[in-house]
Amino acid sequence: MSISYAITAGEPVNQQIYRFLRHDIVTCAIPPGSLLSEKEIALRFTVSRQPVREAFIKLTEAGLVQVLPQRGTFVRKISARRVADGRFIREAVETAVVRRAALQMTPASLLQLEHNLQQQSLAAAYHDSHEFLRLDDEFHRLIAQSIDCELAWETVENIKAALDRVRFLTLSEVSPPEILIGQHQEIFDALKRRDADAAEDALRRHLQLMIFSITPIAQRNSQWFEEE
Repeated sequence: MSISYAITAGEPVNQQIYRFLRHDIVTCAIPPGSLLSEKEIALRFTVSRQPVREAFIKLTEAGLVQVLPQRGTFVRKISARRVADGRFIREAVETAVVRRAALQMTPASLLQLEHNLQQQSLAAAYHDSHEFLRLDDEFHRLIAQSIDCELAWETVENIKAALDRVRFLTLSEVSPPEILIGQHQEIFDALKRRDADAAEDALRRHLQLMIFSITPIAQRNSQWFEEE
């Protein structure tokens, strides 16, 4: 837990703790299989145990932690099956979104995507994996926003926690930022041409990369993966 966070006013405490812990779990700052202590986390954030307990409930719903009777609350190990299921759902939602976006994308929305791609390149150049993954998510959210359907991205966000851990683990070797930026560029180019078929095809190939990359990661980090 090396990253420092501070609780601020204006947002429920339990949501802030959930977001902070989710980030640490997704980036494996808190490794799969780790024991989570309500008391220690409450002390870390200088809060009572109640918001921590509520954050744990949300993390459980996201599939990131599990409660084992008589043992405690643990960060779930990564399930290849949950990753595959999450990618399937994400692909179904986002391909529908990108097809509509190809027909409805405005010049202003295209400009936002283009700016995002430039920022991705900067993050990659500075080897800032945390910022790159944030911009990656933002790229996909902007496409949903362009058709006035952010609910689509919220739906994806709620089911992709398992995918996010694999994304972070594969970023340095299996699917480096340069490859992902190239795939994002293909999606952008298809949207700019208003080619719905090409946009859908580019998005499918982009999301399927994760399935191809999970095997070598699981082999190198077998202790972090569930036996299935």
